[in-house]
Amino acid sequence: MIMLELLKKTFAGKKVFLTGHTGFKGAWMLQVLNWLGAEVQGYSLAPENKNDLYNEIGGEELCRSSVIADVRDLNRVQTELVRFEPDFVFHLAAQALVRPSYQEPVDTFATNVMGTAHVLEAMRRLPGRCTGVMITTDKVYENPERGQAFREEDKLGGHDPYSASKAAAEIVIASYIRSFFSEADFSKHQKSVASVRAGNVIGGGDRSVDRIVPDIVRAIEFGDKVTLRNPSSVRPWQHVLEPIGAYLLLAARMYQQPTAYNAAFNFGPDHTDEKTVEDLTRIFLSVFHQEDAYQKNTDTTAVHEARLLMLDSTKAKEILGWTPRLSAEEAIRWTAEWYADKSQSAAQKCTQQIQTYFEKFQ
Repeated sequence: MIMLELLKKTFAGKKVFLTGHTGFKGAWMLQVLNWLGAEVQGYSLAPENKNDLYNEIGGEELCRSSVIADVRDLNRVQTELVRFEPDFVFHLAAQALVRPSYQEPVDTFATNVMGTAHVLEAMRRLPGRCTGVMITTDKVYENPERGQAFREEDKLGGHDPYSASKAAAEIVIASYIRSFFSEADFSKHQKSVASVRAGNVIGGGDRSVDRIVPDIVRAIEFGDKVTLRNPSSVRPWQHVLEPIGAYLLLAARMYQQPTAYNAAFNFGPDHTDEKTVEDLTRIFLSVFHQEDAYQKNTDTTAVHEARLLMLDSTKAKEILGWTPRLSAEEAIRWTAEWYADKSQSAAQKCTQQIQTYFEKFQ
């Protein structure tokens, strides 16, 4: 309960500017912040579908205000953020998928690179103290797929436009920290900024196109077999509450010691806890008693996606005292059980898992 007490003490009554609040991870983050007693202003594009999690949980009612706008609009970002005068900024807004980045590379770079620069520039214009956590991805690393778990100091890179855009965003973040938010000048600028790199998140309510869990759920709903593009690919699967808890813990530590954590942090499962796409699919389907309801894709023309990707979270464990609470299998089962439970609303299911995660496992 020590972590929960710290989070409640830190965020209760605080003003939080949350970009990407209408997205899958953003909707979970919005619920956790609301549960902790924070006042949230969201800034994001509108939800794409009626059954997106944000709509299912009544996300608008969880916000002090919800701004539907684009992070590519510098003037709007700056106006809304400076007017709100937040204590914390969590920047989640992004074009977050690999395959669509091949179709719209320029939009991907504009959103992920310039969108991040716009949020940081808006923070620079903010007169008071503010703590900012910039969310990127585990895919920011140059990945030769040799089996090593990536550490924060490893080389940045990216084969596909999505990964490259997020690596570029990391460079932008580091530049702003060094140029405008240095530790030595904190008394003048009063800004603390860190970047965070998390793995492939899964959880209830994800309706995205081209992601494995929503693909499985749609196949179950239509009575089809799931088609696996890369069944042997290894990913750092983690329940969405794992990185959210980590982001909040980091922000709380930054609030306590504003010059001590202005850096990059990995938040991933133990790198020995490896599961392939096929492993995830079988475990997920087992909750529905359909373990074999999948098939492997034989298309050899598919675009490049990394087949092996793991993070080393030693830094977060040693400096922040953070460790993952759920194994990959538990994360998969929690997710499948969320979709399988038809007795509760989406908001009730999320609240139940939030309470269990933060009260039982911390």
